[in-house]
Amino acid sequence: MAETPAPLAAVQVEALVVMKIIKHCSQTFPTTATGAIVGMDVDGTLEITNTFPFPVVEVPAESHFENAAPNPAAAAPRAKANAAYSAEMIRMLREVNTDANSVGWYTSANMGNFVNMNVIENQFYYQSQLNERTVALVHDVSRSAQGSLSLRAFRLSSKFMTAFKENKFTSEDLQKSNLRHPDIFEELPVKLHNSHLITSFIHQLQTPTSSASTELPSSLAALESSPFTKTSTLTPNLDNLSLNIDPFLEKNCDLLLDSIETHNTEVNNYQYYQRVLGREQQKINAWKAKRAQENATRATLNQPLLPEDEWQRLFKLPAEPSRLESMLNTRQVDQYARQVDSFVSSSTGKMFAVKGNLLPNETSN
Repeated sequence: MAETPAPLAAVQVEALVVMKIIKHCSQTFPTTATGAIVGMDVDGTLEITNTFPFPVVEVPAESHFENAAPNPAAAAPRAKANAAYSAEMIRMLREVNTDANSVGWYTSANMGNFVNMNVIENQFYYQSQLNERTVALVHDVSRSAQGSLSLRAFRLSSKFMTAFKENKFTSEDLQKSNLRHPDIFEELPVKLHNSHLITSFIHQLQTPTSSASTELPSSLAALESSPFTKTSTLTPNLDNLSLNIDPFLEKNCDLLLDSIETHNTEVNNYQYYQRVLGREQQKINAWKAKRAQENATRATLNQPLLPEDEWQRLFKLPAEPSRLESMLNTRQVDQYARQVDSFVSSSTGKMFAVKGNLLPNETSN
């Protein structure tokens, strides 16, 4: 009897793979960069050991649907083309005896704008057609430009996979399945891993030391001109004390407002559908009441009754629009809101710290 594999708990990425992803995404920025990742699954940890970029594939305009309902049976053409290219590359990697097991793909993002139909289609294709235990690595180029690496791993939840496969995104279906926007993705923790040779080399690096006695600088200019400041890697970064608002905060707020406007558009479209449906239901109810009255009259005259289900041929109810786009946009709004919170928290903390250290008669500029 085959053992059930342990559920995925974490993603371990080699440092060289991270550098390749950063280089590819930075070179193509602001265009979206995608590529394949290979490795192995070890006791619930997905170890990513190699990567290679996908070529640019031109997809016909009619094959990419934006307003139409999703069709999981016909996977995204771009995902199929990337999978074919990935299979050929993996075959070549297998010939040179390296890791050749596809564990997912990666994509670049700008200010966290990765919650879209392309990402959903690609990840659904990987989890449903290639390997269920695959992930999507998202590298945010703009966030990483601030000096802090932004690399996250996502999978589609089983609840969302079932709904997307069956295309059940009406209001009634969502209420029955209790599917909400936080249930779209499952995020896995990402760990970076260095080889033993690199780790040994890092431990052998020596921090330069100054033979002169350490004295407190008399001014900020003296601190900046000190030779110790220029040579030591342990010197504090004075830029962290700046009270300026994060430069990405304004751009993030603009993106958040755009997503909120898109959300309002989706709400207005759904309200229009409800108004049209209500008018049609009133017409149907009026027709049913009139037919029931006619049949009551014919019954008293011993005449054959008229069919009461004829309204299905005379009236056509409007189809309810898919709520998938609205759900994805809501998830994107949540992503932007969390980023605004992270941007503001650091500046707010520094402002409170400065306020607490001011003298009673001093004010901050």
